[in-house]
Amino acid sequence: MQERWHLKSITQVVLVLIVFTLTGSSVVFLKPFVFKLFGIQEIVGMKGALLYILLVFPLYQILLMVYGTLLGQFDFFWKWQKKIFNSLTKIFRRKGSN
Repeated sequence: MQERWHLKSITQVVLVLIVFTLTGSSVVFLKPFVFKLFGIQEIVGMKGALLYILLVFPLYQILLMVYGTLLGQFDFFWKWQKKIFNSLTKIFRRKGSN
């Protein structure tokens, strides 16, 4: 992972993994509260999957940046966010141009 993600040390690898762990755990914990806030009882079918993506994905990205910043890994996660955003925009650009 250190080479693939271009991290400088094993300590940085551990910090990045901790950020991913904290973010995933937090999303699992917060998801019921977010759904309740939006009045969603259950996630079923395509509509449910779409709502899940629209609500949980942004929450995950925000928490990733918050934890990354708190653990001193802002630069890594900012690059990560840009990479994810670029990948998503490429998908939509390809579909729109056909």
